[in-house]
Amino acid sequence: MAKALLSKLKESLISVLPVTAIVLIISFTPLVDLTVTETVAFIVSAVLLILGIGLFNLGADLAMTPMGEHVGSGLTKSKKLLVLIAVCFVLGVLITIAEPDLSVLANQVKDIMPGEGDSSKWLLVIVVGLGVGLFLVFAVIKIVFHKDLSTMLMFFYMMLFAVCAILAENGKFGLLPLSFDSGGVTTGPITVPFIMALGVGISSTIGGRNANENSFGLIALCSVGPVIAVMLLALTTTGDLSVYNTDIYAIEESLGANFGPLVLKKVGEVALALGLVVAFFFILQFIMLKLPRKKLAQIGVGIVYTFLGLVIFLIAVEIGFMPIGYKIGTQIADKNPTLLVLFGFVLGMVVVLAEPAVHVLNRQVEEVTGGGVKKREMLIALSVAVGISIGLTIIRMIFQFSILFYLIPGYLISLGLSFFVPKIYTAIAFDSGGVASGPLTSSFILPLVVGACVSLWGNTEIYSLAFGVVAMVAMTPLITIQVLGFKAVASSKVRTKIALRRILSADDEQIIYFADKGDSND
Repeated sequence: MAKALLSKLKESLISVLPVTAIVLIISFTPLVDLTVTETVAFIVSAVLLILGIGLFNLGADLAMTPMGEHVGSGLTKSKKLLVLIAVCFVLGVLITIAEPDLSVLANQVKDIMPGEGDSSKWLLVIVVGLGVGLFLVFAVIKIVFHKDLSTMLMFFYMMLFAVCAILAENGKFGLLPLSFDSGGVTTGPITVPFIMALGVGISSTIGGRNANENSFGLIALCSVGPVIAVMLLALTTTGDLSVYNTDIYAIEESLGANFGPLVLKKVGEVALALGLVVAFFFILQFIMLKLPRKKLAQIGVGIVYTFLGLVIFLIAVEIGFMPIGYKIGTQIADKNPTLLVLFGFVLGMVVVLAEPAVHVLNRQVEEVTGGGVKKREMLIALSVAVGISIGLTIIRMIFQFSILFYLIPGYLISLGLSFFVPKIYTAIAFDSGGVASGPLTSSFILPLVVGACVSLWGNTEIYSLAFGVVAMVAMTPLITIQVLGFKAVASSKVRTKIALRRILSADDEQIIYFADKGDSND
């Protein structure tokens, strides 16, 4: 166990260290002026973030992934489709409520949601959870009845953009970027391993020649549900979109006398969110799963690690990364907005290069494609693409135009490519949006863009101009992986044609010579 924990801590160190180093380096330049308190708080929060992500990832391996696989295979073996659908819906809701990335985002936008205080935050979280639960049902139906993923994605994205039109017609167009961000943060570090494991469990039990292909695509569909759900919720919002509460980024709000209450609050939130998932799992264990005690003990240890990791992660984000990201954004934008575009591009490249899940994805794609897409070219393509997506987001914020100028062409290209590449590439591409938009996107890069927006335009246009960065990062792999897949397929066809041409143009005399030579040796 100690060896596994050390490995996870090493992964999280590699993930957090580059961003930390960049921030500390830039703090010694005239572009950014951090106080001693802010610098110390950021360093301490970076250490806590490394510890939190490490513990959380180990807990996900020990608890969340096995829970998903056992639930998926156990329910499928029961051959009761309605039970499978009902349980998957409830689990989709509960696992999303426990998602840390969603909690970070909800805390930043709770002021415009119906209700007051934390109740408005929980309303957003629950609505997103309902969206995930419903579309997880669609994903399970896809596996059970072997439906085509590309066709389903085309249908649901057309539905999504139809809801966009309704949102615009009702004067809520400013919440469109937030809606798309909700889809990006939902597929976070706790949701992805659980739902993917659930798909593997169901697909492996059903079997069939396309079992591996059918296990992908669940995350793709579950990313659409939250976007539509938040758009529908946006129609009921009563908050003033021209006012954004930037007090949540004040570092004083989480230090000193406020630190103790912050810790207790995060412990309570995580206990409630994670406790719902665990309680439901053990109900299933008692009724139908009947796992051995040894396996339950492993899952129990994993749950403890997950709980500690989540608490430490959320505390680290609130005391250091969100405030410092916001301040860097305001100061660089105030001095030189052009440099902010370059800074965003570099941050995007570093965040993806350092994301452990991206390396897992790269190995997975190389194995599935039989080496047609190399890990190295995949990593380079993803890092450059994510860097460009963050740079484009900042450009959009500077020049004040709609995010739809990016999203509509991006999704049209993605959906169009799905009809020209093998289905496995499409499934992996749409699943991997959550992999690219890791924890640092919502906890550091989003506050940075918000800070830049406040510096340039005040806090009246934040919802329409600053939000959308998570959506852009999540959209990047949809195009990148499919383009690499298209390239691999095209290269394979070219090599096959060249080989056939050489065979057909071979000299008949040489063929006869070798045949005669073979006969002479007999």
